[in-house]
Formats: sequence, structure tokens, C-alpha cells
Amino acid sequence: MRTHVKAAGLLMTGAAAMATLLSGCGVKESAGGKTVVEIVQYKPEAVKAFEALEEKFNATHDDIELKIDSPNDAMTILKTRFIREDYPDIIGIGGDINYSNFLDAEMLMDISDYEGLADIKESYLRTDKELEFIPLDGTYAVPYMANAAGVLYNRDIFEENGWTIPTTLDEFYALCDEIQDAGIQPLYFGFKDTWTCLAPWNAICVDLAPSDICSQVNAGTARFADAYRPVAEVTQSLLQYAQPDPYAYSYNDACTAFARGESAMYVIGSYAVPQIKSVNPDINIDSFVFPGSNNAEENLLNSGNDLQWSVMAGKESKKEAIYEVLDFLYEDENIQTYLDDQSAVPCKKGDFELPSMLDGMKEYIENDKMADYQDHHYPSEMAVDAMIQTYLMDESDNALDTFLERFDTDWIRYNRDLIAKVQKFYAENPDKLTEGGEE
Repeated sequence: MRTHVKAAGLLMTGAAAMATLLSGCGVKESAGGKTVVEIVQYKPEAVKAFEALEEKFNATHDDIELKIDSPNDAMTILKTRFIREDYPDIIGIGGDINYSNFLDAEMLMDISDYEGLADIKESYLRTDKELEFIPLDGTYAVPYMANAAGVLYNRDIFEENGWTIPTTLDEFYALCDEIQDAGIQPLYFGFKDTWTCLAPWNAICVDLAPSDICSQVNAGTARFADAYRPVAEVTQSLLQYAQPDPYAYSYNDACTAFARGESAMYVIGSYAVPQIKSVNPDINIDSFVFPGSNNAEENLLNSGNDLQWSVMAGKESKKEAIYEVLDFLYEDENIQTYLDDQSAVPCKKGDFELPSMLDGMKEYIENDKMADYQDHHYPSEMAVDAMIQTYLMDESDNALDTFLERFDTDWIRYNRDLIAKVQKFYAENPDKLTEGGEE
């Protein structure tokens, strides 16, 4: 499942009123006198793993009752509950624009005193800071699980032909040429589903664009037309190695083709593996980081916070119980339970058993060489995926300039109020503004 979810608008108006309402929430107890800690999390595909964790917690704790809800449309459920002033204690959401909006509405509690934060990899903590529209003091989420995106490849085909994993962009192009010369399709895309256009885009961005470029643009210190030019050029260059008319094929089509050995590689995230294996359970898949730069040391793994925990504002009276629940969720064996069920990447430091399909990315995961998906910062209304598809289909001489100019223009159109708010903040707090537009 992709890390981001599309949730419209935000929740309810009046952040100050929200904070006041939340502050009135007291300690909720069950009939047995236990403190009830309720979690609503947005990944229904993980419901069995969370049911097992809930049962295990409740069997080992006498004073706290844990309730975990994993609805099919968690964001809609949450918005409805907020309107009714019925707030869970902890929410489990992705690290994306929805999290940014929660922060902007002052709906989350500062949990910087939670000791478990010291065990989280710095990349994932930095990712959350970069999702703040305006630099905030404090910490408002504990990253739990991530996913990874780059290049999936058919290990058997590679071994049969003696191909090696590329570590630079030029090596990647040379590999694609070699695969073509062998009469095999190098890449397969499902660009009929526009969201899949973001897969190569995000994986290339982490190497060729600043991770905080959206914040820089909002602050008025950078333009997408400059930062995204090399990203757009490399993204377009992949078409020479794709199947004919990649816009005629869907995500499911691409997964099926790769599963059947119709291409040696597939530029997509680890979330695609279950779909691929549903077609061919025996396929031998591994992955590698997309080498967007010709300096191998500069390349990063595209990995974002797929699931993280935030505590709702106004829950200070239950903080001890809430932190005890978090401690439980972050116990190594409980993290491994989730990893085994969902083939995820742990945000916690430690020696965990990762799925074999991530073997080629393990070095980056273990050494914390990662950066977030750029589209986690994009408003859904802007439809960047469709913009990229249009650009890739445009065979005119000025396609690149047209795309980049539109990116800047549309960004202003869909973020006008946010940009005004950010620039007002920096005008009033010039000490907060550095060259990168970040604190």
C-alpha cells in the first residue's frame, strides 16, 4: 500500500477551538477500573497483526486496557469522530500531507519527553520535521514502520545473465542497454494509473533534489523549475527502456507482466510485492536503490514513514498509560511480529529480520541513508501524478520547460494561503530562516 492516503480538507475549522475541546478529555475507564487507551490506525491490511498485539498487551497488563481499531477508511472515520468530539488517544497515520495538516491544526500533543524516541532512526525523525509547514518546537509523532521504493528486479534473470547491480546512473543506463541487447525488456510501467508515475519520480528525487525543497519554495528561497529539472530529465529518460505505450497498462498489468518475467526490472515500491506474488508466488525478487546520481556515495534509499503514532492533544492525564502502550508496541519482538506480517521496514534501530526482497537495500536501511517521498508534501488537489504523466506523454521540444513552469504555477495556486502563512512567519522570525528555508 502506498504510504500516502488522500483525505480531503481538514477535519474541522478552528484549531484553537479544537485544542480547547481536546483539553477537556479526561481518563476513560472501563467497567473493571482499567485505564482505556484507544488507538485508531489507518492500515486495515494489518488488522490481524494488531489484533494479536492487542490481545497480547491485554493479557499482560492489569491496569490498562488497549483497544486498537483498524477501519477501512480511517481518515474519514477520524474526521467524523472529531466533529462529534470523540477523540481516540493515539492515531496511527502515515508521514504525509495529512500529518502536516494535523500539525497545522494543533491537534497533536508534544511527546518530546517520550524516551522511546531515542531508539528511532534519525532519517525518519528528520522526515517528520520536514513535514512541518512552519518549524515547530517539540516532537509530535513516533515513526513505527516504513516502506522502501527503488527498483525491484528478477533475481533469477539477473543471475542467469551475470548482471550486476548498478551503483551510479550511468551504470544503470549501461545495464538497461545490456538487457535490451539480450532481447529482454528492461523496465515495465503501469502509467495508465497516474499514481504509478510517482514511483520513479520519488526514487529519483531523493538523489537529485533537496529533501526540503517544498519548504524552500514555500519560504520563497527556491523554485521547482530549478530543483526538479534534473529529476524530470532522468524520469523521462527511462521511457527508452519501457515497453511500448506504457500509458496503456495499469498498475495491475505491470505487476502481472513483471511477475511473469516479461521485464527484468520494475521501478516501484516494496508495497507492490504482494500483488506481484499473487500472480507468481515463486518469483525470486530482490531490490536495489535507484542510482539517480553518478556519485554512488550521494545515492539514498527512498523510504518514508508508512505508519507512525501520534498522541491527540489534551491527553496529558493519560500520558503514563499511553507511553506504556507505545513502549509495548516498540518492543523488538512486537515490531518483528508486524514485519513478518507486512514485510515492512522498521523505523526503530536494531537487528531485525527483513524480508529477502529488501536484501539489496539492507545496507542503506542499516546505515540510515534514506530520504522521504517528495509526494508526501504535495496537496492532492494539485494532481502531480497526472502532471508527470502529461509531461512524459508530451513529445514537443518544450515539454520539460512547460512541465516545470506549470509545477511552480500550480504550486502557488494550490498553496497560496500556506505560502503567505510561511513567509509571514519567516518575516517575523528571520533567525529561523536559513539558506535551505528550514530551522
